[in-house]
Parts: sequence; C-alpha cells; structure tokens
Amino acid sequence: MKKPHELEPLFGYLKEILLWRFQNAAAPLEEAPALPTTSKGLFHDMFSEEIWSTAEKTIVLLALVPHVLPHFLTEVVAEAFPKGTDLPIFGAAKSQQQRGILPTGETVQFLIGGVDVEARIACMTYFQEDHLFHQKEVLYLETMDHGDPSMSGKVLLREEMRYQLLTGSVPPPKLSTQFPAERLETELAWEDLVLQPETFTQIKELETWLQFQETLMEKWNMKVRLKPGYRALFHGPPGTGKTLTAALLGKYTKQAVYRIDLSTVVSKYIGETEKHLSNLFDRAAHKDWILFFDEADAIFGKRTNVRDAHDKYANQEVSYLLQRIESHSGLVILATNFKDNMDDAFTRRFQSMVSFQTPGVRERKLLWEKNMPKPLRLASEIDLELIARKFELSGSNIVNIIQYCSLQVLSAGKKELSSELLLHGIKKEYGKENRLF
Repeated sequence: MKKPHELEPLFGYLKEILLWRFQNAAAPLEEAPALPTTSKGLFHDMFSEEIWSTAEKTIVLLALVPHVLPHFLTEVVAEAFPKGTDLPIFGAAKSQQQRGILPTGETVQFLIGGVDVEARIACMTYFQEDHLFHQKEVLYLETMDHGDPSMSGKVLLREEMRYQLLTGSVPPPKLSTQFPAERLETELAWEDLVLQPETFTQIKELETWLQFQETLMEKWNMKVRLKPGYRALFHGPPGTGKTLTAALLGKYTKQAVYRIDLSTVVSKYIGETEKHLSNLFDRAAHKDWILFFDEADAIFGKRTNVRDAHDKYANQEVSYLLQRIESHSGLVILATNFKDNMDDAFTRRFQSMVSFQTPGVRERKLLWEKNMPKPLRLASEIDLELIARKFELSGSNIVNIIQYCSLQVLSAGKKELSSELLLHGIKKEYGKENRLF
C-alpha cells in the first residue's frame, strides 16, 4: 500500500499546476511549477524513471486522482473561480456513479498545452497506439460516439495500473464475464507427467521457445521475419495430460497460465463472444501469460455454409479470435479432444501440433506407480504390470480409481489395498464411460 506521504505531495503538485494553468493559459508547460522529487518512487515502481516525461507523469496523476480524491477537480475549479464558471476549454465530464468530475482528453490538452493550438494538437499523440500509455497498458481515452470530438472522452487508468500505482502490486484477475479465464496452477513436477517420448520432445520445444523467444525476436532481430508469439495445438482423448502439460510449462518458465473454456465463452448473443475475448486479450497484452484455450473445437470446428445471420456472425467470431491469437505476443495453446473436428484452414496456423495419445502399457504402469499414495500398501496379489496390460485407462481414469480406493481403505480403517477393491474401482470407472468391464 502506498503511504500517504508519497501521494499527498504529488496531488499537491497537481493542484498547484492546475491553478497555475488557470492563471497562465498561454504559458508553455516549461514555466509550470516543478514536479516534486517524491514522484520518482511512484513511477519507478512501474517502469524505468527516465522514460517518463513531466507531462506524462502529470497526465497519469490526473487520471489517478479521482480514484483517491473524487472531489479533487471540483474543488480546484471552485478555488480558481469562486463565483463559478463554465470554462469549456477545461473539458472534464460528470461521473455517472459519483458527484465529482472526471478528466477528459480536453482536460489534458488544457493542462499540458493551455490555449496553444500546436501544443493541444500534440497532446493527441498521448493516446495513440505507438505511445507508451498504450504499449504499457497505462491509460486510454474513452471512445466517443460518432460525431463527438475524440478528445472529449474520459481519460481512464487501466485497472491493473491503478492497483500498481496505489498499492505497489497487481492482484491476479478473477474469473468473470469480463475476464473469461481462470489461473491454472499445479503442485506436480515434470517427473509426474507421463507421456509418450515423442510427445515429451515436442513439449520441450515449446519450453525452449518460452525461454529464448525474446533473444530470437529482439537480439537476433527475427521480429522482422516472424509473426509475434507462438501457437500450438494439443489434441488427444480426455485425461491424457493436455491441461497438466500447460500448467507445468507455466510453472517451470515462471509464466502465469490462464485457461479459457471456449465452450462457455461462445455466446448466443451476437457480438458478445468478441466482447468477452477482447477483454481477455486486452488484459493479456504485454504480459508473459500462457493462454490455454480448452474445447477449441467449440469455435474452431469445421465451418458450414452461411445459412442465416447467426452462421454469419459465428464465422466472424472465428475470424476475430484467429486475428487476436495471431497478433498475441505470447504462447497460445488450443486444446481439443478431437483433431478431426478442427477445420484444416485453422490447423495450418499452428507452429506445433502435439498429439496426446491414450497411454500404452508402459505409460499406464508408470501412472499407477507414480500416483499411488506412499502410505497405501498394495496386497501381495496385485500386479501393476498385469493391471496395466489388461485395462486401457487414461491418466485421469487411473487417478480417479486411486482416489476412490484410497478413500475406501481409509474409511475401513485399513492401510492395505486389496485386489478385490482395486478391481471394483476399475469397474466403477469403466461404468462411468459405459464401457464393458
């Protein structure tokens, strides 16, 4: 949490420079009161101090102050003009949720440029895509309705930047309709993951990209030849390790993994799917996040001919998601249980296509051995090699069986797993999938 003595001098400076500007509308910014040295701590927490100009720091403070002192701008204007004033050149907009006023692009133009036309036009560059504010996800200008001046939009701090400035840290985003993703984490290690050797080799290629992509793109200047980011498709039956692999990639490269279930993101309301996905990619921009899209065939399934408006917009949703995936600078993983359900036009966009196969005898035996709790003794007649040969099960099947058997053993007050109980657990798991035991 930022201490009051860090923010109060900065807000005092903001008040001072606003009052100065009201009295010196034509003066250049260089003649304004100096920014206090206490600003270094606030801005150094975010980025290198030297990349921030005085004007940029002042704009950030202007956007920040309503979150701490909602009455601030109203009181400064009242102090400058005790008899009241309309002052259109100051801009500012009434808030819908509070009684104060909020800064707009026109407020920035007045504070930084005064009445100088050239300086006011130059202020527009603060809100362009090539500016630091956009590239670093600091703040943005509210989009106005058609016909309204663009600079009349409110100057809005990004939520994460607000947390960073006020508390010094950013809480991880929570699953919501605005952010349709949940953090994917695991306590397991690479040695707990059981995959076929060729699958492991491909996974290590992804880990290599995560470790060296910055060197490749920046120091080796391959950004002029390669698209940003990396796209991979994980395909294979349920329970074969796709989700765990994504979690482990994040764990060992120290990058957050967010899982998005595309079957829940797709909305029946036209335009809502793009809105949900836009929120996600906007939050993920410029962060070292791995995006893991589960149930990818929900949106990337084989396309059909356009028969009505919903088919048309469904194709637009696919095109929009493809565009955002291809422009994302991080690792994007799409997962599907059925590769054949995926449209070939989409699968060609991936740098890697990783097959997660149903575990063979060797893998099944390892899964039984690795997942058995250490305190649980196996009855002498249990042969895990034989169990692995006889019963075709996925990793998640085996974990479910072990969980069931362990609970039954604990409930009975024992520590040994009998062959009879193990077979009953396997039969129960087969029954869930309508398979003959």
